[in-house]
Amino acid sequence: MRPALARLAALVVLAVSTPLRPAAQVAADEAPVAVVGTRTFTAKEVDERWKAEAPVPQAQALQAVYDGRRAAVDALVADFLLDRAARAKGVPRDEFEAAEVMRRAKPVTDSDVAAYYAANRNQTEGRSLEEMRPILREFLEERTETIARAELIADLRRAEPVLRVMLDAPRQPIELSSDDPFDGPADAPVTLVEFADFQCPFCGRLAPTLKQLRQRYGDRLRIIWKDFPLTRIHPQAFQSAEAANCAREQGKFWEYHDRLFTNQQTLTRAALKQYARDSGIDAAQFNACLDSSKYAPRVRDAAAAAAQLGITSTPTTYINGRMISGARPYEAFTEVIDDELDRLRRR
Repeated sequence: MRPALARLAALVVLAVSTPLRPAAQVAADEAPVAVVGTRTFTAKEVDERWKAEAPVPQAQALQAVYDGRRAAVDALVADFLLDRAARAKGVPRDEFEAAEVMRRAKPVTDSDVAAYYAANRNQTEGRSLEEMRPILREFLEERTETIARAELIADLRRAEPVLRVMLDAPRQPIELSSDDPFDGPADAPVTLVEFADFQCPFCGRLAPTLKQLRQRYGDRLRIIWKDFPLTRIHPQAFQSAEAANCAREQGKFWEYHDRLFTNQQTLTRAALKQYARDSGIDAAQFNACLDSSKYAPRVRDAAAAAAQLGITSTPTTYINGRMISGARPYEAFTEVIDDELDRLRRR
């Protein structure tokens, strides 16, 4: 980006990410940010130029501003609720918080330590369980307390009759195609678009969460899959995406999708063909499709589109255009979906 444009863009980062009512948003878009002779440049013009010339840095900058503001909002709300709850009990805030965290925290047992050691043994640099035990116990106890504090704040938020966060996240318009694999009705009020990679372990970890969401929200949620194979670190991801498109051609995308995530450790071409047979897919048609690289251009185009959105890792999801990065917990998704449904009800 040229220096002058970068300076102008910096002026509007906060403006375009500020929570504003529709009329105020229009005013902000039309606000002058530069004048040259008789020509006035608006915030909207600058933002559009910034997006055209540097879509990835722009998306990352806007998301970073929102994430920082949202973290600050959540911290302020938590402090307010904790202070008020402590006053209602007639005790100091620190005493109230410590007691409530202790009540919710689950004791860390020797079995917990051993299980964590076994699951993460490759990160212990060859040290034995006995050597690692005090370190792991301290880590697990701190993690347990962090979880307990989060549960305390969540309980206080749920009990508050009036709690609305008007801060609006940046929204990315996602171009959808009629033949994108989807699960849920086209007129669902909430659309979740997932950019993912079949060889990505975190994508595999997210798959059950997305199924839970579909079960919870029913016809209020539509999930759409977008290919984004990270070929530099997942050498079999591209051909797996091609194979899934060959399955989609026969109306078996989601069955094949589940089978690939169940067998992420073996995604060779021969295995991909076997998974098609196991999924009830016509083998001759599938094999011809895969061997001809029929859908290679489609997968490349999908990856390019993801890169233009500023996506650098998988899974990355967008809920009505609001980005969630990574295999986040179930509650991270329900929070955003519930907020979207609540916003729609208030319109």
